[in-house]
Amino acid sequence: MELEFTIEPFVEGQPGPHVQAAVAAAEAAGVGVEFGPFGSTCRAPAATMPAVVAAIVDAAFANGATHVSLHLARDESADLGGHRP
Repeated sequence: MELEFTIEPFVEGQPGPHVQAAVAAAEAAGVGVEFGPFGSTCRAPAATMPAVVAAIVDAAFANGATHVSLHLARDESADLGGHRP
């Protein structure tokens, strides 16, 4: 599965502790995070994703986040053996 997440308050180029803690929590849950300028992305098996989501949300709010946006989708490239149509 693929998770895109954005954590606010958002300050361009200056991710606060609420963002840094959420990324660290995801990494501690065993997933790599692609850190982007407006949001971040990670991928994990469906069985693991609930724990990853919980870790991100818990860490973000524990460190001052005011809002967390999540977009979760099945990673179709994994379903196709790594090849997208």
